[in-house]
Amino acid sequence: MGNEVQSSLYVVAAAGTDPSKLAAVLEAAGAATLLITPDAGCPLTATSARPLVELAQQKQIAALIADDAQLARTLRADGVHLSWSKDITARYAEAREVLGNRYIVGVDVGRSRHDAMELAEEGAEYIGFGIPAHVEDRDASGARRRELIAWWSEIFEVPCVAFDVDTADEAKVLASAGADFIAMRVDEAFSPVDAKALARDIAEAAAQREALA
Repeated sequence: MGNEVQSSLYVVAAAGTDPSKLAAVLEAAGAATLLITPDAGCPLTATSARPLVELAQQKQIAALIADDAQLARTLRADGVHLSWSKDITARYAEAREVLGNRYIVGVDVGRSRHDAMELAEEGAEYIGFGIPAHVEDRDASGARRRELIAWWSEIFEVPCVAFDVDTADEAKVLASAGADFIAMRVDEAFSPVDAKALARDIAEAAAQREALA
């Protein structure tokens, strides 16, 4: 069996997000991880990412940088998250070479069971299942993601994260399927009240899953 833990909220925020507003969301959600992504139309830089890295670490939340292992090392973030790509295994090896084993290297394998197993064996701290942006049939891909999460949670110990989650209902379904973490992007309209309610719903869905296991 996989990890017997309740699902948690994995917060995704752009570098331009107001730190004070984000701080309130992180506290309300009880988040354990913050993934920092580029702001719309802007590259992710040390200047833009540093305030959110410092915010997360002050709150003892893991701060991950999207797709730039060298920047993660420069900022002394907790690690890097690698978005899905066809060369994800090679990119994982490169990131691990830059960061060594002291940092987190998490990966989104999209819909690949093979990549998931290979990268877990190589030492990835978590395996993510998402829906690549180029996919047109989002419903079919959503069903595939749910199937992969259920499969992974039954067999493997390495935590799994559900990515590209758009709604609270979708988050609850994925928590019920066995996701250890639900990645949700927050914006200016996402309030601490929203975060607290979503975190509660995710935890309840996970608890119901465990009760039936």
